[in-house]
Amino acid sequence: MRSTDKAHQELFNTWRAQARNKPWLTLCFIGSLILILLLVLITAYQGLHLDNFHYAISGGIAGFLATALGAFLIFFTRNTNLRTQDALLGFAAGMMLAASAFSLILPGIEAAEELFGQRLLAAALVVSGIGFGTLMMLGLDYFTPHQQASAALCGPECQRLAGIWLFVFAIALHNLPEGMAIGISFTHGDFKIGLPLTLAIAIQDIPEGFAVALALRSAGLSSNKAFLIGAATGLLEPLGAILGFAMSSSLAWAYPMSMGLAAGAMIFVVCHEVIPETHRNGNQGTATTGLMIGFALMMFLDTALG
Repeated sequence: MRSTDKAHQELFNTWRAQARNKPWLTLCFIGSLILILLLVLITAYQGLHLDNFHYAISGGIAGFLATALGAFLIFFTRNTNLRTQDALLGFAAGMMLAASAFSLILPGIEAAEELFGQRLLAAALVVSGIGFGTLMMLGLDYFTPHQQASAALCGPECQRLAGIWLFVFAIALHNLPEGMAIGISFTHGDFKIGLPLTLAIAIQDIPEGFAVALALRSAGLSSNKAFLIGAATGLLEPLGAILGFAMSSSLAWAYPMSMGLAAGAMIFVVCHEVIPETHRNGNQGTATTGLMIGFALMMFLDTALG
């Protein structure tokens, strides 16, 4: 028990030191979380309208099932080279970037323009949402453990294992804004926005779930454990869908701003986590090609379905 208390105290001291090192980031991160909390509380006070809620939760569950499907592929795969893994993750990154632009940012601006009747103000509202989403993910990234922290504590093999677990944690963490995006897109029950976005996120969740399970098995875990943990990383998607639906249902202007917030969070994850991971093994060309194919496919789906 004492060792647990000591570990908690060390973690708290680390967070406090980080907060002192970058007070501006700490304040902005707390501010973005307070904004999300206020929007959710306003919705709770007004009463959550459940007319389209089942669409949002269904979309979140679809994301989870797609992640589980990707992890399930580990049972049919013996070895997959790094080039293939990076191509699959690049493909997922491209779909996320296109979904952010065509299924969140542009519809968000259109929704805000209908609300205010002025395109400049509409764009400013969505841009502010992108800013809040970026600050939220910056804060989460800054206050969560990083591989460098374990470098002085163990040897190369331990550091490699820590890196794999941090990769798993990063995938699980970025499923939250994906789920939020799904929940936000179905706030008004608009299938032209929600359906292509959910489809894009579900498609790119498959290679992500597979990559997580493969990384875990390469670390020595059995296929069964790798599948269960890989599938579990998708559980944040239905939770994120509930959160996104609640926060965007509070006020009229919260809907377009929330779309910008989800887009900012997703773009941040792609640029800060997914793309660097695909370039780490020297397969930049393959990964970028996969990204462009994913971007083009999502743009086509959004145009055809939306």
